[in-house]
Amino acid sequence: PVFVVTFQFRFCRKCFLTAIRESGTHCPLCRGSVTKKERTYPKRALDVENSMKKASGGCRCCEKQVRFSWMRQHYKTCKKYQDEYGVSSIIPNLQISQDSTGNSRNDAISDNGEMANNQILQGETSGHPTFKCPLCQESNFTRQRLLDHCNNRHLYQIVPVICPICVSLPWADTNQVTRNLVSHLNLRHRFDYGEFVNLQLDEEAQYQNAVQESCHVNF
Repeated sequence: PVFVVTFQFRFCRKCFLTAIRESGTHCPLCRGSVTKKERTYPKRALDVENSMKKASGGCRCCEKQVRFSWMRQHYKTCKKYQDEYGVSSIIPNLQISQDSTGNSRNDAISDNGEMANNQILQGETSGHPTFKCPLCQESNFTRQRLLDHCNNRHLYQIVPVICPICVSLPWADTNQVTRNLVSHLNLRHRFDYGEFVNLQLDEEAQYQNAVQESCHVNF
């Protein structure tokens, strides 16, 4: 969490930075002008952090009591949460997908993730990747358009598929299966990873960048 001193507001850091990128210099809550320093390196909301370290809540899937400061880490290891919302690799060589009418059909997925790779298309003019919906095979979606499409067309369609956005990331496992695509998109892909990390760097370089940026954080 971060603290905007000018207006005494507290935000999730990622949400705040994303909102600032979209709105320029305006506070996402009151639309007032945010200083350049706070836009670049917002202060940590230490009061909220301390409260999160003391307070606990139940995991939405396994109901285990976890301190809020560790909840996100818990979700990364909670099997029930991963099965419900995340990406699971339990089902190998998935053979279920949907045709344009929503009826089930069989599509063999090769061991090298050939079908998953087919879910990614390259934008002809923008250079940004576009994606094919794995539930209806409609194509040429940007990340946001795919999110909107699935929420409008497939909200209650729970079918295990491979997430085309995940497959497009450098660290992707092309055999990983998402059990609930719409929930997964809403939880994992409401933002572009490219806005926060350099997708051209390997994992070790990402860690080094994170350590260097942490030196600029106000403690």
